[in-house]
Amino acid sequence: MPHPAGPSDDDGAATLFGLEALGAPGAASTTGPPAGASAGPVFRTGDTARRLLPVREIYAEPAAAASPRGRQIRERFPEARLIEVDSHWNIPGLHGNEGNVERWVRVKGETLVLGERKTLTTRPNGRSADWIAPGPSNGCAMACAYCYVPRRKGYANPVTVFTNIDAIIAHLGRHIARQGRKPAPNQCDDTAWVYDIGENGDCSVDALICDNTADLVHAFRQWPTAKASFATKFVNPDLLAYDPRGRTRIRFSVMPADDSRLLDVRTSPVAERVAAAADFVDAGYEVHFNLSPVVLRPGWQAAWGELLEQLDDVLPARVKEQAAAEVIMLTHNRDLHEVNLGWHPKAEDALWRPALQQSKRSENGALNVRYRNQVKAEALDDLRGLIAARAPWLRIRYAF
Repeated sequence: MPHPAGPSDDDGAATLFGLEALGAPGAASTTGPPAGASAGPVFRTGDTARRLLPVREIYAEPAAAASPRGRQIRERFPEARLIEVDSHWNIPGLHGNEGNVERWVRVKGETLVLGERKTLTTRPNGRSADWIAPGPSNGCAMACAYCYVPRRKGYANPVTVFTNIDAIIAHLGRHIARQGRKPAPNQCDDTAWVYDIGENGDCSVDALICDNTADLVHAFRQWPTAKASFATKFVNPDLLAYDPRGRTRIRFSVMPADDSRLLDVRTSPVAERVAAAADFVDAGYEVHFNLSPVVLRPGWQAAWGELLEQLDDVLPARVKEQAAAEVIMLTHNRDLHEVNLGWHPKAEDALWRPALQQSKRSENGALNVRYRNQVKAEALDDLRGLIAARAPWLRIRYAF
């Protein structure tokens, strides 16, 4: 896949436009939604959001706390105790504290971390997206038992919000300008350079906290050669007011309901994610689906067949006509397995199956476990067959 531009790091070169040329989207919504939105956030302040994020403590780097975005977040949670820290990556008593395993879910809801993203790097991808953007957050208030993000954080994985969203957007503007037009279609998109903006978090949940997600959606709608993309397991109706104008792809992650009840802790029910797809298409988003992760357990083929039939029954034609899917087989990790045994051991009955799995070193050096090559190949063939039979309209963009 071609990547014609120069360096991915934000070295300041080839700067064709910055925030001022975009109407300063990074600062546009510090007191409200981006231009074009019909109403202020309402779901963000409702009962569901309060249950997911009953924030009591905010650990913050001083500059992050003092920034416009940091002040917005502090006003959003006025009763939370502010604790200044030197680094969002190294917080004594939070990161590396084995005692936090028993509070795994509580920490996710009651704790926020504010920091500034120091290194702005956009990496080539080529699978789900052309590029992995420097995301606006790291960590999540949800608690999916298979999540790869906490593997580097030790025993706690709350949301870390990066408050220098203006710098992130300016970096993306420069990177997009260097690419020019996409020279040829690929599995990511036919015409647009696709940027994954939520690799290490969930942008729908981030939107409960502040306007980082709104600012990114607002920015991408003004870049005709690029498209934002993020996966989510949370239905946040506030996003319907962002007016993305087709420049943001939202990927609803789905799996069989029984698997989700066991593994997708604190997420929106799968049926709710599926039902929301039409509303998001009508609001101007491109809507795809992540069949992710595919967990091999007794009866998995029948369960996925039922889910695909549900998609076929529930989704209207306008969703099916533009939909595509990513198929992602489970990847697990020995360290995360040990953490899960401390707070959710039942999940490991499904996730940790050594007879079916093999070790593999990831790109970042972590020792992960994946299904053995032959097991994975046979499972992918089975799932492709189910899709062809139950939801033949669902184009598979890639399977991994």
